[in-house]
Amino acid sequence: MSLNSRKNMHAFMGIFFLLYIILIFTSLAFSHGGKHVPGEFTHLQALKKATDLYDQLIGKRKLDQSWENKLSQVGVFKRGADDKYEIVVSFARTEGDPKTVYIFFDTSGKYVGSNFTGE
Repeated sequence: MSLNSRKNMHAFMGIFFLLYIILIFTSLAFSHGGKHVPGEFTHLQALKKATDLYDQLIGKRKLDQSWENKLSQVGVFKRGADDKYEIVVSFARTEGDPKTVYIFFDTSGKYVGSNFTGE
């Protein structure tokens, strides 16, 4: 190998390495994480949060023990228009009056309220 071809090879390798480094750093600089807004509050998250609140209501005796012993059904649904809605979690018991307690959350997961009418 001649001296010129060896210098050319070193120059080529140097340029290639420099371009490689530039590409790596620019991709890191321009890449970013996921959304900068929190994700949508899901029905599963609503169920977990409502269950915690429900247990607290029973523990603080705001709901009597029959709400725990005679619980028959739990439901999660959306109420309202597509752009403005609430997520409702309902807990129904087999007997007693009222039969159902409803817990409401806004789209971000903030507790809005609870009642026995669902309205």
